[in-house]
Amino acid sequence: MSNSIRLMTHNIWNNDENCSEWEAKGQDCSAQARVGGLLRVYHETLPDVIGCQEASALMADLLKTGFEGEGVKYTLIWGRFTPIIYRADKFELIDSEFGAYPENIDGYEGCFNDVGSKSWNLGVFRVKESGKVFVFATTHLWWKKNPSDKLFSAGSAFQEFSDEAREYQIGLLTEKIEKYRAMYNCPAIMVGDMNTDYNSKAIRSALAHGFRHAHDIATEYAEESIGYHNCFPWGFETEYFDTPFETAIDHILVIGEKGGAVKRFERYSPDYYFPISDHSPAYIDIEL
Repeated sequence: MSNSIRLMTHNIWNNDENCSEWEAKGQDCSAQARVGGLLRVYHETLPDVIGCQEASALMADLLKTGFEGEGVKYTLIWGRFTPIIYRADKFELIDSEFGAYPENIDGYEGCFNDVGSKSWNLGVFRVKESGKVFVFATTHLWWKKNPSDKLFSAGSAFQEFSDEAREYQIGLLTEKIEKYRAMYNCPAIMVGDMNTDYNSKAIRSALAHGFRHAHDIATEYAEESIGYHNCFPWGFETEYFDTPFETAIDHILVIGEKGGAVKRFERYSPDYYFPISDHSPAYIDIEL
């Protein structure tokens, strides 16, 4: 009996209606137009649990309806823009909690959750076949860059204390994950669009707490691409950014897993995906 499961993180672009620049080119970036590509991705990769970011209520509904039409037993845990989608035939949900990050943080001037989409969602799952239990959490951290960040062009959005805000946010989620790990005595996986790179304060804070990046501990394969390309209201480009793994902003972190548990860390970036979302999904195969 194999205890291997596939866990995915996926930012699916919060954009419900077609944009004028797409329409002028005879293209469509609405949720209705893009959902077929997302369903194709899931059909081809067969994830067991998906931690979403930027999933609007409309897109979540379209995905749920699409799964039902294909006869796949996925179900959804509501989480505003960060729902969790999981295989109800394979897993039992035994606990869950959702939270939005605060707009304001003591000691740091500014708003760090401008549209209420920066949040986290957590589920505690039992594998029906084996009885193994694990915590799975998805998150979307604050998006702007510190003015001192030289990795980004002058046209990017900057805000003082953005790095510190992400470090604070991931700290809140880390505490929440530890609460459930203690309750259920099990490993945990944290996934998400963290809007910051491998060497940032936020990721380093999680690593210092005991999390490990799935890329670093995968025993069979570790993806080196960052799984990102331009796909925005003005249009999309048909090539992926060619920068080192350390510059990626979509991460999968694990804690409490047994040695050698993470087998593969991958990103899925097929050519048909270019008009679907700017973030490619990333996933791991892990044995509990």
